[in-house]
Amino acid sequence: MAFDLQEELKKLPKAPGVYIMKDDTGVILYVGKAINLYNRVRSYFRENIGRGPLIDKMVSLIAEFEIIVTDSELEALVLENNLIKEYSPKYNTLLKDDKTYPYIKVTVGEEYPRILFSRTMKKDKSRYFGPYTSAAAVKDTIELLNKLYRLRTCNRNLPRDIGADRPCLNYHIKQCKAPCQGYVTAEAYRAQVNQALEFLNGNYNIILKELEMKMKNASEKMDFEAAAEYRDLHMSVKQVAQKQKITDDALDDKDIIAMSRNEDEAVVQVFFVRDGKLIGKEHFYMTQIADVSNAEIIENYVKQFYAGTPFIPRELMLQYEIADKELIEKWLSDRRGSRVYLKVPKIGAKEKLVELAAQNAKHILEQNTERIRREEGRTIGAVKEIAALLQIDRIERMEAFDISNINGFENVGSMVVFEKGKPKTSDYRKFRIRTVSGPDDYACMREVLTRRFTHGIEEAKELQDKNIDKEYGSFTKFPDLIMMDGGRGQVNIAQEILKELGIHIPVCGMVKDDNHRTRGLYFENVELPIDTHSEGFKLITRIQDEAHRFAIEYHRSLRSKGQVKSVLDDIPGVGPARRKALMRHFKSLEELKKASLEELVACPELNQKVAAQIYAFFHA
Repeated sequence: MAFDLQEELKKLPKAPGVYIMKDDTGVILYVGKAINLYNRVRSYFRENIGRGPLIDKMVSLIAEFEIIVTDSELEALVLENNLIKEYSPKYNTLLKDDKTYPYIKVTVGEEYPRILFSRTMKKDKSRYFGPYTSAAAVKDTIELLNKLYRLRTCNRNLPRDIGADRPCLNYHIKQCKAPCQGYVTAEAYRAQVNQALEFLNGNYNIILKELEMKMKNASEKMDFEAAAEYRDLHMSVKQVAQKQKITDDALDDKDIIAMSRNEDEAVVQVFFVRDGKLIGKEHFYMTQIADVSNAEIIENYVKQFYAGTPFIPRELMLQYEIADKELIEKWLSDRRGSRVYLKVPKIGAKEKLVELAAQNAKHILEQNTERIRREEGRTIGAVKEIAALLQIDRIERMEAFDISNINGFENVGSMVVFEKGKPKTSDYRKFRIRTVSGPDDYACMREVLTRRFTHGIEEAKELQDKNIDKEYGSFTKFPDLIMMDGGRGQVNIAQEILKELGIHIPVCGMVKDDNHRTRGLYFENVELPIDTHSEGFKLITRIQDEAHRFAIEYHRSLRSKGQVKSVLDDIPGVGPARRKALMRHFKSLEELKKASLEELVACPELNQKVAAQIYAFFHA
């Protein structure tokens, strides 16, 4: 049955829940939550009350909606987050980054604990430290701790497997005390683990003093090798300690969250503070932010990010007050298992930290804008340079063609496509030459172009017959410019084919110098010089190289898979070695066909009998 919007609006319950807006094809446009579904959903279909053009556009596309009733607004919040993460609706403000941060896991529940790298924090008997922003730093710290305290890194089940096997290499190089052999008691081993836990809690002074003393004692005993080892460990500990920058003695576990935005996206900057130490920072991009306030961006970030992270800090310091503060505090408190606070500091050191996070977000956004500007210069700007050089009004799609073979024995062609200066690999096409034998690049190119544009014409006619007015596939959509790998000869071939088919597309040749480097464009019977330092020149070179690479790789893949079968394979006595010898000796298959018996005998690797068989094969 058709969806009757007005009837369904009357049936809405006055209860909390989630609503899902869909278009006429069933695609989810938006997911939202409400404390009262009846009021919230109906509000979308009232007269415009200043919702903004983006929401108006979304409402115009709504063909149906679904609702899911929940027992509370908190349940609706959790469900809303899950659905947004599952479907990424077009009109929800979305967190683009979906990262999993590393933790250091100490398996204190084991009799002989280990220090491990972990991407998740589970409710087990282990202790977790983090999250950290650098996986490399976490691995370095674990390696350092294992060296310092000589802890085991194996997966043996201890004490059950004690003495079951020989000690590993770590014992012999003095990086493990071999609890697997019973060489250290559980109590002594646990004492080493406790020191490692102190280290992870930020107490570095004990180990630094201990290493200094050991280094001094080793030097006094003239054991310089051991002294050097202690010195290196001492330096490693200091480096780790310096990375744990103290931010404020009063800070506990906190995340500091601020943002900056432009018209298209926002950057949310987060500082991670653990045990009063700033352990790292990270930034996230938020998209679809039109008609969304700064406070809503921060709220959307909090809901989406903390729905997926295993660690919830005690406090989130935010740049703006958010609407659902109490509800989100309750949700996060339930997830953490203890009270979580959302605060907007107004004065003092905390406010300065939020301001610092905002400045970082602004800097990252500016960097990103500059990167986009540079990328547009390399792509769209370069295309505009080419269009200006050729005096063409508009170029969006460019196609380039190339031929590849080995001495003319196996010919293939390639078509690469660039749209707005970027390669569109989904529209690349390969051609296995059917009608040409021998190294005749012009004839091969004639076949490739004829097949490409004939296919496009036929495809377009098929669409017209079916009353389909949209383009599909890479053949139906014709280019604004054809770029040939070569000069006048290749350009003339392309123009002849287009004229025969009644197609009007500009064609230019990418001309190379004696060193096989691009030097200019051949267009309308004139070679146009181009500034070799310009972005347009660099784009032409990339297109030419890409067409050549794609043809070569196709040719190589056919050879490696044994999919190209030479006509010589049908001659008795000619195997791979003799076929290669023939390919080296004769310039083309046509020359081989015309060769006399004496010329064949003169070819290395051939005897009189095989030469006679080849001659008979081609002259039967």
